[in-house]
Amino acid sequence: MIRELRESINMSRREFSLHTGIPVRTLEDWEAGRRTPPEYVPRLIAYQLKYEELVQRMDIGADEKIEREDLNDRS
Repeated sequence: MIRELRESINMSRREFSLHTGIPVRTLEDWEAGRRTPPEYVPRLIAYQLKYEELVQRMDIGADEKIEREDLNDRS
């Protein structure tokens, strides 16, 4: 599950480690099945990624609204 989440946003283990604050070695162990993350961790990471995606979409929407307003002001 952790690998799927990481790959869904096209990040390397190092990038994902920096993004989530989870040590690279821990990610490696989880992905290789040597250790199992606590049950809540994959859910929290999935929630974080969905939240970040939503914020990004809102930012894009706000930027588009500003551009439309600028175009209307120039008319």
